Amino acid sequence: MVLYEYPFNESIRTMLRLEHLFDRLGALLERDAALDHHFALVTLFEILDVASRADLKSDLLKELEKHKAQFIAYRGSPGVDESRLNEAISRIDGAFQRLNALNGKTGAALSSNEWLMSIRSRISIPGGTCEFDLPAYYHWQQLLPVRRRKDLMGWAQTLMPMAEALQVLLGLLRDSGTPHKVAAHAGQFQQSLAAGRVFQLLRMRIDPSLGLIPEISGHRLMVSIRLMRQDEEGRLKLAAEDTGFELTLCA
Repeated sequence: MVLYEYPFNESIRTMLRLEHLFDRLGALLERDAALDHHFALVTLFEILDVASRADLKSDLLKELEKHKAQFIAYRGSPGVDESRLNEAISRIDGAFQRLNALNGKTGAALSSNEWLMSIRSRISIPGGTCEFDLPAYYHWQQLLPVRRRKDLMGWAQTLMPMAEALQVLLGLLRDSGTPHKVAAHAGQFQQSLAAGRVFQLLRMRIDPSLGLIPEISGHRLMVSIRLMRQDEEGRLKLAAEDTGFELTLCA
């Protein structure tokens, strides 16, 4: 089954984008080619761009604090597994402490590195990192993979507390939803959202063999999904058949 996720607000959208970038960075770091390490550095700069919002770090800290308070309130409640509850609280508290220990804005240590910033200033220019533009960067690319990886992991390490906080918060959000089977009739599905509940994330799983592409839209009162099929020229057209898929709404 292919998983699609749709955020209902800008905060979750930003968190999903950062998670996507951290996943890509992790995959590229495992490889040895200089080209892969070049794109690992590109990804590192993309993370800095997304994380440069002045209030992002404080927003994540507030969310971690809120979740910790909610979990602490469950202590002593009947039917609650205290060991699992304490484990969740410990995980949240650890992520909070490590993110809070970072001085200044996220990525401040990287932004003060003149060599990295000289690459960052040219990396968005088409062909701007040729050896005659940045000979020192070209020299770095000729080093052994183990040396390049060590440098990259050292730079990435300063961003890992944010990655951990995102992993904890998005994991809690995803676990809050219950998947259920639904059906789109003639390629279209709509569902009214329960009043008084604020959903933050929609998760949809669909069989890839169907060859369908979902177009998802939604707000606090309604969610809508159109199942599209791509023709030979790449144009999307609404599927005519009824189709079942799995839907999860996370609050």
